[in-house]
Amino acid sequence: MLVALAVVVFVQFLMKSSSEASRGAFSGGAILALVLMAWSRLQLRSFVTWRCGSNVINELIIDDGGPQLRLPGAIRISAAAMGLRADLTDPHALDRLGLALRNIDRVIISCPADRRMEWAMILKGANVDGEVLDDEVARLGAQGARVTANHGLLLVSAGPLGLRERAIKRLFDVTFAGIAVLALSPLMIAVALAVKLQDGGPVFFTQRRMGRGNRFFNMYKFRSMTQALCDRDGNQSASKDDQRITAVGRFIRRTSIDELPQLLNVLLGDMSVVGPRPHATGSLAGNKLFWEVDLRYWQRHSLKPGLSGLAQVRGYRGATDRESDLVNRLQSDLEYLEGWTILRDIQIVFLTLRVLVHDRAF
Repeated sequence: MLVALAVVVFVQFLMKSSSEASRGAFSGGAILALVLMAWSRLQLRSFVTWRCGSNVINELIIDDGGPQLRLPGAIRISAAAMGLRADLTDPHALDRLGLALRNIDRVIISCPADRRMEWAMILKGANVDGEVLDDEVARLGAQGARVTANHGLLLVSAGPLGLRERAIKRLFDVTFAGIAVLALSPLMIAVALAVKLQDGGPVFFTQRRMGRGNRFFNMYKFRSMTQALCDRDGNQSASKDDQRITAVGRFIRRTSIDELPQLLNVLLGDMSVVGPRPHATGSLAGNKLFWEVDLRYWQRHSLKPGLSGLAQVRGYRGATDRESDLVNRLQSDLEYLEGWTILRDIQIVFLTLRVLVHDRAF
């Protein structure tokens, strides 16, 4: 407000119009505006306190066998009673934990020292502020930690985007996907008819993938394989001469048209236009499951999965025959998480147009 007042005074001085303006009205209006701003902020603070209580942060304490911690206003649950396990090798356990963390802003884990690493890795991909209880913090005075109720808490994760960034990204997603669905609807209808006429099977192929916060969702694609041989768990990556792929399917896979129904996933809020690509839980890199290659794999789930991402525009797509195929993608995904901007999302969208047709789309 003070900067705005200074700009107005400076402009009036340059335009030599200060003599035409009432100094009393200007000063009175400025003071009234400042008073009203302060008053409205106090009223809003009172309203939020009345509506949300003294603690506007949804805080959850998960007791997994560590020291007992009780915080005013926090929800406290037992991991054993709820069937929650820090098991990085079980996607179903991670999905159950993701459901427990829904609508939670901050989660605190109280567990033995030998399970802190597993919990920390899980929280990094849970899209929440995550902390692991460690009483050594209070004695060491470590950075990136806090002391609450005589307990030390280590800060191990934070959501990659703040509220404003999430709102901007969601607005971009809805606008882009909505316009794209309207513009591409004739093409999507034509492809749907072609898939149906090919063998009379269903138009869409639905596969369960893991999304933000390690939660499962159903991802939609145009069906490109014969109905009897569709691999819903993703245990076998498509190859260049894959006999499962139909004639129509080969064309729509090579041109990436089979991915267009994921625009509906974006509108539903399961996916974003730009983000790490979602993988099937049974996907293999070489002979290992993706998370067995590198446990940092779970960190990529701190954002919604995308139609395209930094890894895809760099050419890291297609079958993962070797472990290095996954490592290259993971490095790009983690790089994307560290430096998000809306301009970078727009840049990736334009770069994606250059790689829609590619030689690794089997």
